[in-house]
Amino acid sequence: MEDAGAEFGYRGEQLGLPEEGPGSIARPGRRLGALAVDWSLCMLIAHGLITDGYGQATGNWALLVFFVLSVLTVGTVGFTPGKRLFGLRVVALDTGQVHPGRGLLRSALLCLALPALIWDRDGRGLHDRLARTVEVRI
Repeated sequence: MEDAGAEFGYRGEQLGLPEEGPGSIARPGRRLGALAVDWSLCMLIAHGLITDGYGQATGNWALLVFFVLSVLTVGTVGFTPGKRLFGLRVVALDTGQVHPGRGLLRSALLCLALPALIWDRDGRGLHDRLARTVEVRI
């Protein structure tokens, strides 16, 4: 479409976010890196504290640990350990601060995986759109 002359602007322009630097939309590479760190941490917790070995039960417990970690951290400070390590933060579009209810909704949808795989033109997953949040660079 852009080759045909349509101007879409940059990611986050329609949301009033800057094109680059702090406050801009987080790129997919950073988001996946943060997710890998968080998932690895949750797998270690599930393996070391809950189950004995790597199996289906460990993966299920890791998903529960991931959900709790995400609800508690995103719903209070706006980032998980992985997001913090990669310089990312989740903010609400209207207030800037993610309250626990939005953190709960976002985390529940993220654990379903499918909403996170459906992105809009700004790079926000369906879980972010429904929770009215956006993941930005710090």
